[in-house]
Amino acid sequence: MPQWLDDFLWAYGSFVYGLGVNAILGLSMYAVLALGQLSLGQAAFMGIGAYASAVLTLKFGAPFPLVLTAAMVAPAIAAMIISVPTLRLTGVYLAMATIGFGEVMRILYVNTDYIGGALGLSGIPEKAGGSIIFGLLAVILAGFLSATRSKIGRAFEAIREDEDAARAIGINVGAYKLSALVVSAALAGLAGALNAHFSSFIGPNEYGFDTAVTILSYAILGGVTTPLGPVLGAVVLSALPEVLRPLHDFRLVFNGLVIVLVVIFLPRGILGLHTRRVG
Repeated sequence: MPQWLDDFLWAYGSFVYGLGVNAILGLSMYAVLALGQLSLGQAAFMGIGAYASAVLTLKFGAPFPLVLTAAMVAPAIAAMIISVPTLRLTGVYLAMATIGFGEVMRILYVNTDYIGGALGLSGIPEKAGGSIIFGLLAVILAGFLSATRSKIGRAFEAIREDEDAARAIGINVGAYKLSALVVSAALAGLAGALNAHFSSFIGPNEYGFDTAVTILSYAILGGVTTPLGPVLGAVVLSALPEVLRPLHDFRLVFNGLVIVLVVIFLPRGILGLHTRRVG
């Protein structure tokens, strides 16, 4: 590695790696928003992946590929379990149900001494480097871009535009909703594991309502007309606090303001505006 790059990563490594992790979180939100579902459980799924990976690494010394796999499988299983009552819900009711799930998980983390309780877990080995984070991001993004041009993408668009009409033409709406939630959970869990293994610390308050709103803002800002939208939104909203450091303490307020302004003036997001102009 060149010396200048080594110096840069030493100074800004956490920020750069955070961009990649946040982009994956944005794509996890895209997986459900592209279907017209408003789920705010990504922070909870991220926490499940983070804690599962940290426990496997710290207490069992598991190899990192196995750790990442478990970090995706654990929240995916949780998503399948909660899908039974929640997938019958839509709109704000689904959002409220998934927020409740997130709070239940946060309280569980706080009151479980085995995983550090309120103090969290520290000393997690820094195994998630830039090549792993951005390599996985590239693979995930390529997968989404490919899916949008396939039968799956057309089915997602049909369900998002009119669920009843999609069901009438033979699309298995329930199966697609379940698949979207499971994929979203697995990606959020992967992001949680990667974050845990480059920051070396996790705590229960990292996976609460604030994080859920932040992840939602990534997708809304960039738009969900293309998988590139949430990635762009994640990069912009992750970089702005670094550029405007005096606003760092007001990050949640700023993200909320972004959501309101984008919904009013750019309902299809930044890239959605570009798509509309080109069309």
